[in-house]
Amino acid sequence: MLRLTTISPILKNTAFSSLRLATTGRRFNSAFTIPETHKGVIFYEHGGKLEYKDLPIPKPKPNEILVNVKYSGVCHTDLHAWKGDWPLPVKLPLIGGHEGAGVVVARGENVKNFELGDLAGIKWLNGSCMSCELCESGHEANCLQADLSGYTHDGSFAQYATADAIQAAKIPKGTDLAEVAPILCAGVTVYKALKTADLKPGDWVCISGASGGLGSLATQYAKAMGLRVIGIDGGEGKKELFEKCGGEVFIDFRETKDIVSAIQEATNGGPHGVINVSVSEAAISMSTQYVRPTGTVVLVGLPANAYVKSEVFSHVVKSINIKGSYVGNRADTREALDFFIRGLVKSPIKIIGLSELPEAFKLMEQGKVLGRMVVDTTR
Repeated sequence: MLRLTTISPILKNTAFSSLRLATTGRRFNSAFTIPETHKGVIFYEHGGKLEYKDLPIPKPKPNEILVNVKYSGVCHTDLHAWKGDWPLPVKLPLIGGHEGAGVVVARGENVKNFELGDLAGIKWLNGSCMSCELCESGHEANCLQADLSGYTHDGSFAQYATADAIQAAKIPKGTDLAEVAPILCAGVTVYKALKTADLKPGDWVCISGASGGLGSLATQYAKAMGLRVIGIDGGEGKKELFEKCGGEVFIDFRETKDIVSAIQEATNGGPHGVINVSVSEAAISMSTQYVRPTGTVVLVGLPANAYVKSEVFSHVVKSINIKGSYVGNRADTREALDFFIRGLVKSPIKIIGLSELPEAFKLMEQGKVLGRMVVDTTR
């Protein structure tokens, strides 16, 4: 286990009695008693106060489940949503969060694939039309009608949240919900990015931003897929975490004068693929220089207003590929969770209270987060 702090044992799905949170309260289609209000973090304007307060319980639509969220990972996307960094409309006011893991306590009348008491995961992709060309071909996340948890749909930084039952992740009984929460976005995202790089066992892959929430998982998935991993990062504890996750060669960007040459020398010509989870525009563009000829640069991290720059002559002569990879579909989610369930991937997490979310955002902005921050919704 790569947990960075210790916590008391989490609620298992068999402890249903503790989910009856009120003796009086409204009921949906549920054997559980649902309270009138719950604790959540909400903001009313971009960059405004993150308010930890009592909020009304959301009511699931006919196609939705209501999840009693126990833990939720904190993603850079949540920070971008709060700050309004991206050129996409955000629901305001908004409850952020899209790595929620919890128990199904109610369901809409059309839901067939979840039973009450099942464990479920709330993902970035909350729902899509499921009938367009993109959805039919497995690219639901690219659907023009996509509904996004913690962005266009209230998310998992609360004790209860709704999710489209088709897109919600099914989590096996007995799973550690704190540990699995980051897999629902960070894990799925980097697993899909590694698939997008189209690498084979024995190939070198470079993880740029190797010891953050996505990078620490990308290193483990890459290792489990038979790849050799070189990582780039800098800061206290970053090298140690990278090696603990199974990485082979670590490049500290603070101490390395010629990063391009160092990477190419360590990999005998450059990595076959690069997974850019860093939010540094300069680091992203640099990856087009050190990648091996015919290699693939995959863009994952989304720094605000950034561009990837590739010098055309070298791009053509080296025949490199630049691809974007945006989360994963339902099959990617199932596969990514399977790596976790089999113990091949673990989440390096630090657990904090939901009320401490503003402090977590500050640490993320300062680049001081090792692994993934996970909020406990009970505090």
